[in-house]
Amino acid sequence: MKIIEGLKKIKDLRRKADDLVKLVRDNCAISSLTKPVYGTEQKAKIDGWIQAHKDICKEIATLKMRIAMTNHNTMVEIELPSGKRVVNSIAYWIHRRTELATMEYQMWNALTDRGIQEGIFQQNRSSTDQDSVKVEVVRFYDPATRDNMKMDLQSEPSVIDGKLEIVNAITDLMELE
Repeated sequence: MKIIEGLKKIKDLRRKADDLVKLVRDNCAISSLTKPVYGTEQKAKIDGWIQAHKDICKEIATLKMRIAMTNHNTMVEIELPSGKRVVNSIAYWIHRRTELATMEYQMWNALTDRGIQEGIFQQNRSSTDQDSVKVEVVRFYDPATRDNMKMDLQSEPSVIDGKLEIVNAITDLMELE
């Protein structure tokens, strides 16, 4: 089974589990004046649905563990927008995609001029004296590097997504030992 098949199977199993919960909720008790929908088999049906739900939960857990193990142990090379080629596990790339690239972008985006205005300003030293003062922004970062990093980090998630879509379609799930 490929990773993508496992992910889709989990989604389908969750839908089936939800359906079983609804069946149990709707049929677990009735008024003494009401006839059971499933006749004399009502309790057996409820017990069967509960067991089926338990089995589905176990299957979901197994699939999730297999996916996690596969993601941790499968190495993938991705060429980042900067042109640099990086090899890491699928698990790393998922974290990079969902959280880390955004965190890095936020740091580079924090490098600003902080609203400081450049220009020549009049400075009042006393009521009769006025001096002109030239104000310049002193940056402790390279704006070109900041701009390049921001552009690369904005593109990175879609590059990772594209590569992982391919990897998920061709990579077999590992078996649990």
